[in-house]
Amino acid sequence: MGEFAKAIEASRVPSGTMISVDAGGHEILIANVDGNYFAMGATCKHEQWDLSEGSLEGTRVTCAGHGAVWNLKSVKATFEEPLEDEPLYEVKVEENFVYVKVH
Repeated sequence: MGEFAKAIEASRVPSGTMISVDAGGHEILIANVDGNYFAMGATCKHEQWDLSEGSLEGTRVTCAGHGAVWNLKSVKATFEEPLEDEPLYEVKVEENFVYVKVH
């Protein structure tokens, strides 16, 4: 089930950017793609890199560590070896705050 936890002010994540936050005891990557917010696990499953240090192109996050490419919608990675999926979090925006549903 889970409940929504306040993650960050929406204005701190302009379109085309992403940031890692702690929300409800979880390290979560918040990304803004053309005004749509996405949330997934913030740590690359390959070598534990912070995904916010990478690059964001559309709904693709590329890890700065070794280049794994994560899809914000499916939370699956494209990489030379299989990687476990990142956790996916439901997002809502209310009164200029981004909230994520934590489990």
